[in-house]
Amino acid sequence: MGIRVANVSKHFGDFRAVDNVSVDVETGSLVALLGPSGSGKSTLLRLIAGLEGTDSGRIWITGEEATERSVQDRQVGFVFQHFALFKHRTVRQNVAFGLELRRWKKEAIRRRVDELLELVQLQGYGGRYPSQLSGGQRQRVALARALAVQPRVLLLDEPFSALDAKVRKELRAWLRNLHSEMHVTTVIVTHDQEEAMEVADRIVVMNEGRIEQIGSPAEIYDQPATPFVMSFVGAVNVLPQGAMPLPQAGAGAGMRPATADQGQGNGPMFIRPHDVEVYASPRDGSVPARLKRLTHMGRDLQAELQLESGEVLVAQFPREQINYREIQAGDELHVISRQVRTFVPDYSI
Repeated sequence: MGIRVANVSKHFGDFRAVDNVSVDVETGSLVALLGPSGSGKSTLLRLIAGLEGTDSGRIWITGEEATERSVQDRQVGFVFQHFALFKHRTVRQNVAFGLELRRWKKEAIRRRVDELLELVQLQGYGGRYPSQLSGGQRQRVALARALAVQPRVLLLDEPFSALDAKVRKELRAWLRNLHSEMHVTTVIVTHDQEEAMEVADRIVVMNEGRIEQIGSPAEIYDQPATPFVMSFVGAVNVLPQGAMPLPQAGAGAGMRPATADQGQGNGPMFIRPHDVEVYASPRDGSVPARLKRLTHMGRDLQAELQLESGEVLVAQFPREQINYREIQAGDELHVISRQVRTFVPDYSI
């Protein structure tokens, strides 16, 4: 096991940042801690790194208990959100810093730095200073510095959040490819669901210091265990019970997960925008809806619709599904939900 966290808690005064959390990270895997601000994901990462001490619980790294060990003894690589590079050191000197502290020989340091600069695709940049690099390049230097000391695990705390959207997407693909080459056990903290889906083998969804669900990206999206996961991971319409008819047999009703109540409770209905079909004329099982806004999103269309009850429903569907050139705001359309989820309330809380 790469990392094992067992019944770990951490308080800051009266605030429970991490509340009795247990999670295993397989050796060589890339796991994302996903959740909103204040969910405990960064605190959990810092507990694994040894940057914070636990109030209770135990932590193992590569099979060895690390709960009471110092940051240095845990042998982890840590990459922060804001690069944390030494401004007055060159790229080579930044990457070499940890090796110098460990008293590596100069020739060994030179070879290791050359190897890492090639790995992060920054050959020829060794003599530059951080101020001469783009944000994406600086973050790759920070990652090379973390990898220089050959850590047992790599921990990344929102490493791309300070970058613009295009660079973030490029670095996500780059990180995934880098991980495929190196297979270092990696945990990345993010509040960006798309980032977690794109880079991680498994996702740990956190909320208010607790774990809501652990699973593959497909499991988290297709089989959400709680209303929070359903709402946080992916776009969703949340409607009062009965606002839309349940799917008819053969039209998606069988797709509802076992964890969802079969429409008998009083909880809200959760419908993904891509599970809504939109038509110009009535169909079996459809209900009328007034078009408020139509947005072109490349191949797909996004429609904001108002149901007769007054509730607003967002649908996302292929352009070919409707003759969009002939409809406009105010027109009556007809909608069908292919899949509806409701959740049985947990009265044990």
